[in-house]
Amino acid sequence: MNISPENARTPDVAALIAELDAYQIPLSPPESHHGVDLDALCSPGVVFLVARDEAGQALGCGGIQLNSGYAELKRMYVRPAARGQGVAQALLARLQTAAADAGIRRIHLETGARQAEALAFYRRQGYTECPPFGDYRPDPHSVFMVKVV
Repeated sequence: MNISPENARTPDVAALIAELDAYQIPLSPPESHHGVDLDALCSPGVVFLVARDEAGQALGCGGIQLNSGYAELKRMYVRPAARGQGVAQALLARLQTAAADAGIRRIHLETGARQAEALAFYRRQGYTECPPFGDYRPDPHSVFMVKVV
């Protein structure tokens, strides 16, 4: 597996994001969707990584927005066929390292309250629930988490 920075607008990477949207959008009302678009993933201050297999197929992706004082995970997704192989853990480790390299020790995320597999994954990685952060407001469809690295 190879993990490297890539442009989110690359067609097969954009397809990953579309798969993520197709999964997430039915789980909560529109006002509770906080996924950023492809342009935001290509903006300054965002590290966006893609995991690919040896044949070059995109397995998963994830981004981290480096803010003043904290970072926020965005658009973490691993294709179902690649789950259970350490792809998400490897992506997350690289994103956390990117934050630490930028001098940021606190990493936040928002995920859907109905995404049990994501919540379990983040808890296993040391994330704990916290109040809303940044511009987020309390939302019964969202779970906010934080980890200090």
